[in-house]
Amino acid sequence: MVRIRFRRVGLKGQPSYRIVVTDQRSPRDGSFIEIIGFHNPRTQPTTDEVNEARALHWLSVGAQPSEAVASVFNRTGTLARYERLKKGEVADVLIAEAAAAKAAAAPVSPKTRYPSPEPGKGTFKKGE
Repeated sequence: MVRIRFRRVGLKGQPSYRIVVTDQRSPRDGSFIEIIGFHNPRTQPTTDEVNEARALHWLSVGAQPSEAVASVFNRTGTLARYERLKKGEVADVLIAEAAAAKAAAAPVSPKTRYPSPEPGKGTFKKGE
C-alpha cells in the first residue's frame, strides 16, 4: 500500500520533515517514490508547504496519509480540496485556489528557536 508520511531530516535535536510518498513497508528514512512537501515544526507558526497538484494526485489514486500528515493536510486545506475533487470539481481550479491561499497567507518567520523562559520558569531543576 502506498502511504504519504513524514521523512525526518535535519540535525540532531533540530528536526524538520519532508512529506513523501512511499511504500508503507519501507523504513521511515528509507527509499521513497516522491517528495510532495515540507514541514518544519520549529518555526512559529509551523511551516507547511505542500505541492497541491501532486498531493491531490496521490490521494486520488489511493495513497493513505499518516495521522501526522493528515493534520498538516487539514491545516493547509488539502483534504477539504480533495473532498471537493471527489465530488466532481475541476483539479485546475482547486490547485489555483491553493496557490492563491498560499500567496495570501502571512509570512512565517525563519527563526527556528523559541524564546527562552524567564528566570526560574524553565523545566530544568537543579540537582537532577
